[in-house]
Amino acid sequence: MRLGTVIGRVTLSATVPALVGARWLIVSPFTREHFQRGSETPPGMSKDPSLVVYDDLGGGVGQTIGFVEGREAACPFVEPTPIDAINAALVDEIFYNPFNP
Repeated sequence: MRLGTVIGRVTLSATVPALVGARWLIVSPFTREHFQRGSETPPGMSKDPSLVVYDDLGGGVGQTIGFVEGREAACPFVEPTPIDAINAALVDEIFYNPFNP
C-alpha cells in the first residue's frame, strides 16, 4: 500500500457497466520527502505522476489515503474488472520516526 493526497476527482461520460456509479479520485503519491518534512507542512504535489484511483470509501479532496495498485486492486470485485488502483484506507494521522543510530 502507498499513501497519497487526493488532489481532484474524475467524472466519466462513458464507463464499463461493472463500474457505473463509481467514484474516481486523482491522487498525488507521497515520496520520501513528504515524510521527512514532517506534519508542519501540507503534503502538496509530488514530483511523481499523479494517478486515478477507484474510491469506494468516500475520500475527499485534500485527504490522505492509502491505495493499492496492480492485480490486488481488482481483488475486491467478483468479476474481472479493469482497475489499476483502489482506495484501501482513509488516513487520519501519520507518525514518522526515522531511524537514527
